[in-house]
Amino acid sequence: MPRNAAVRDGGHRAVRLWLYVLAALVVGMVAVGGATRLTGSGLSITEWRPVTGAVPPLSAEAWAAEFDKYRDTPQYRILNQGMGLSDFKTIYAWEWGHRLLGRFVGLAFFLPLIWFWARGRLTRRLGLGLLGLGILGGLQGAIGWIMVASGLQPGMTAVAPLKLALHLTTASLILAGLVWLAAGLRAEPSPPVPARLGRTAVVLVVLALGQIFLGGLVAGSKAGLVYNTWPGMDGAFAPPLGELFAVRPWIENFVDNHALVQLNHRLTAYLLLAVALLHAFDARRTLPGSGAARRATGVAGLVLAQAALGVTTLLLAVPLWAGLSHQVFAMAVLVMATVHARLSPAVTARPMRPEAAPAFGFEALTGRPA
Repeated sequence: MPRNAAVRDGGHRAVRLWLYVLAALVVGMVAVGGATRLTGSGLSITEWRPVTGAVPPLSAEAWAAEFDKYRDTPQYRILNQGMGLSDFKTIYAWEWGHRLLGRFVGLAFFLPLIWFWARGRLTRRLGLGLLGLGILGGLQGAIGWIMVASGLQPGMTAVAPLKLALHLTTASLILAGLVWLAAGLRAEPSPPVPARLGRTAVVLVVLALGQIFLGGLVAGSKAGLVYNTWPGMDGAFAPPLGELFAVRPWIENFVDNHALVQLNHRLTAYLLLAVALLHAFDARRTLPGSGAARRATGVAGLVLAQAALGVTTLLLAVPLWAGLSHQVFAMAVLVMATVHARLSPAVTARPMRPEAAPAFGFEALTGRPA
């Protein structure tokens, strides 16, 4: 078998499995990160030590030193004054586990990447795409520390909402990139779909990423703890403009104003749901029984379930189980939308040349050319 065929048939299956495993690890990373945020544990480690930080405190003296560093933070002085060492160890464990999982994901990415590349299992295009994701992963680590550092500033008891949203969105971009590359390694090429369906499938991915970013702003600003009613916001579709733009300068309302942040998240959810449902209807009408129609229906179903989970989370004022489930399920929506978009290559219909026009009369029955 020629070398190119061996790379395509023998290597792609292992590479695809590796990419999906990485995607699952990223989802796990997002889940642990969500639990870290919801338990208020993200500021328990006050230093960024990429190598030596992998080892937790192992002695009473080491624990006391870490606890002293935390007691010097605004979060401790304002929110957790009087916290004991045992409670500190609990929140420390969440943040340490989140960082350790990040280190493991990095190793699970780069070590197999080197092996696959050395064995010739990667095409040039795939290899460059993976390198790009590796660079984005390194950037994600830096964004994570910048996010944590924002919460250690005077007067802060949590990380800055915008930095949290960027951290979550970057993780989502990495997840979408891994799934996109993995789905493109299928043995059988996907049949093309009308350009309209292909473009809408990509729009769904963009909307899902935008909604995840807005969800990060809601989580970071704790906007889910107000206006815990639905479908209205305390009896109205939206709060008055004076409340939506009460912060000065006005641009900061989009990040710090609880009313506007939550309203934007709601409106984008309605838009995403409407596009997903219309796309599923269009795909089932245009390509009935096809894989594209089934995938579009699956995306719409996941978006609908995510919307219901979001409403439940809001009405219950964000309990831990609901907030974490809502965040993880957003990753499921993104994965399904990404796979659907990758397997729905758009094709633009071209007018047939006159000599290739189909028979109009009885020529097709006689077998003679028109």
